[in-house]
Formats: sequence, structure tokens, C-alpha cells
Amino acid sequence: MVLWLVVVAIVLSASLILGLTLGPLKTAANIGVIRAFAFVQYAAAALLAGARLMGSA
Repeated sequence: MVLWLVVVAIVLSASLILGLTLGPLKTAANIGVIRAFAFVQYAAAALLAGARLMGSA
């Protein structure tokens, strides 16, 4: 149960970061790095959810 809460928190964090890059941070010089960080968070959440569904976590 706690792992699902962690996955949800990671997804919400990544969504917030991605939303900020599409809004107020649109003109930031390092926008690619910020978006890459959000996509890494999405990948980590997917990996955790997959491990939980497979029974490894």
C-alpha cells in the first residue's frame, strides 16, 4: 500500500514539474534538463509500479 502512495507522489511531482515547464518556466535556459528530470521521474514510477504488479516489490 505504501509503495502505491510513493508511486502516486512521484507521478504528481513529475506532473507538477512538467506543468511548470509548459507555463512559467517556458523561457528557462535549461528547459530540456528540467523536462528530462520529469521524464526520469515518470520512468521511476512506472518501474516501481511494474515491480509491484509483478510481485517483486
